[in-house]
Amino acid sequence: MTAHVIADDAEALAVAAALAAEFRPGADARDRERRLPRAELDRLSRSGLLAVTVPAEHGGAEVSAATVAEIFRLLGSADPSLAQIPQSHFVYVNVIRRQGTPEQRKFLFAEVLAGRRLGNAQSEAGTKHVQDIRTRLTPRPDGSYLLTGVKHYSTGALFADWIPVLARAEDDDLHVAYVPWDAPGVTVVDDWDGMGQRTTASGTVRLAEVPVPADRVVPHHLTFQGPQLHGAFAQLLHAAIDAGIAGAALAEAAAFVRTRSRPWFESGTESAAEDPLLIQRFGELALRVRAAEALLREAARTVDEAGADLTDDSAAEASIAVATAKVTAAQAAVEVAGALFEVAGTRAALDSLNLHRHWRDARTHTLHDPVRWKIQHIGRYVLSGTRPPRHGLL
Repeated sequence: MTAHVIADDAEALAVAAALAAEFRPGADARDRERRLPRAELDRLSRSGLLAVTVPAEHGGAEVSAATVAEIFRLLGSADPSLAQIPQSHFVYVNVIRRQGTPEQRKFLFAEVLAGRRLGNAQSEAGTKHVQDIRTRLTPRPDGSYLLTGVKHYSTGALFADWIPVLARAEDDDLHVAYVPWDAPGVTVVDDWDGMGQRTTASGTVRLAEVPVPADRVVPHHLTFQGPQLHGAFAQLLHAAIDAGIAGAALAEAAAFVRTRSRPWFESGTESAAEDPLLIQRFGELALRVRAAEALLREAARTVDEAGADLTDDSAAEASIAVATAKVTAAQAAVEVAGALFEVAGTRAALDSLNLHRHWRDARTHTLHDPVRWKIQHIGRYVLSGTRPPRHGLL
């Protein structure tokens, strides 16, 4: 595949807006038919959008976190499943940037610039908790490894050229192994059957003694030994997808009420859009969406500022700002997508219209990690100045 190389933030945003407009009309049918977006992902790859965070010294645009967040908000407003698929791609490009050797960066960044996609084999089912990783990297006499384990919720793996696998080495430290999708012993199973985000193919990856050269393994545990933005950046993209869902649900609700809903007989109005109670409710929903979008921009700005001067304090500020944005966006997505039926009326519940896809996507995506714990960390930070913990979910 030959990919375009995007030059700067402005071009990245223009390309994202154009692709979102292109992807939006087909999102309903893809969801309804569970038609996986292979052609759309190829368009995304060829556009160069997946390489915009590659450092300038390696030929990339090295765009800001604010730009990446807006890219994901735009894509999320068009098709949340399609937006979710490359989220891990950007996260694991960041891992290379942070912990890769010069040789690893040179090779893998060239792959990304050429349009290659990174997937995700991170989470495991049936373990004690989300950070109880049991997939193992077993050393071999020649310095290489054998990789063994089973991964679930592997968004992006089915469409990936490289699958980053989170695993523990013999010292029990966390590493990321970058494995070709067609490596011996790798099986990607399309068994995702979630009620929402139906076309992410977030299924199972089975790893049966997969041979991994030493130069494809990155020491991810080092990321969390000092101030870091790994978790803040990853969560920023999730917040952007939620904000996109909320905005799209509000727009669809408004269009439905303007063109298809009947006014309630007691309102005395000629159209539903003139009903003062509906006007009030739309105003309330718009506040939720605007707050989510504003906090997303503020969080992205804070991440960029922390990246320019990374300290324990600046990293903590970024994590708290992103947590605030994520809580607000998640709540807005679920509320607005649910309120669509409230304001649009009974006809909106028809399965044939598939308007429930907004709520299904919002409810499914916001389960990624609990916002209640983010609120806890925000509260501790405000009351006692306690910095949030260093992990990849905050």
